[in-house]
Amino acid sequence: MSIGILGKKIGMTQIFDEQGYAIPATLLEVGPCTVTHIKQDKKYTKIQIGYEYIQPNKISKPIIGYFKKQNLPCFKHLKEYKDNDLHELSTGQILNISQINKANYINISGVSIGKGFSGYQKRHNFSRGPMSHGSKNHREPGSIGAGTTPGRVFPGKKMAGRMGYKKVSIKNISILNINKENNTMLIKGSIPGKRGNIIYIHQK
Repeated sequence: MSIGILGKKIGMTQIFDEQGYAIPATLLEVGPCTVTHIKQDKKYTKIQIGYEYIQPNKISKPIIGYFKKQNLPCFKHLKEYKDNDLHELSTGQILNISQINKANYINISGVSIGKGFSGYQKRHNFSRGPMSHGSKNHREPGSIGAGTTPGRVFPGKKMAGRMGYKKVSIKNISILNINKENNTMLIKGSIPGKRGNIIYIHQK
């Protein structure tokens, strides 16, 4: 049975193991989430979960009607994931951190930090031009075309542009500690996004 749950990134810290090595760690606030919809399919089951309650006057009327039809309160964030195993889940059931197995690995998805419009060196880790006297190509991209034929720039050319603010997924993250009373989890390493960002945790 796979579990999908939403949470927030609290921040990073470090802990020390028995040998005295410093281990980078990230503290997460996980759940609780509510199952808002279950759709059966031939190949898999679609499970939709809701996270964080929100006042009805802050969302649109069609969304209010959707929650009213399910006899559920309104949620700020919705996430749908697939599960191949048909397990016992019902609409309105609450998923919390206690259903995550500490011994197994987890996958985490989030939106990376936006860095704005960046040059090609910072964005793609390109090398710079010569810095000697007389050089006019210090941080310039250089030629981007391919001559008369084909006479255009191919799509996907690595150039300057907006950097970051993309969905990033990290697989096989180990869990260091789980606090069921405060709904917090300590994981090894870093995850995408800044403090307060919504993250999605999936465990098979």
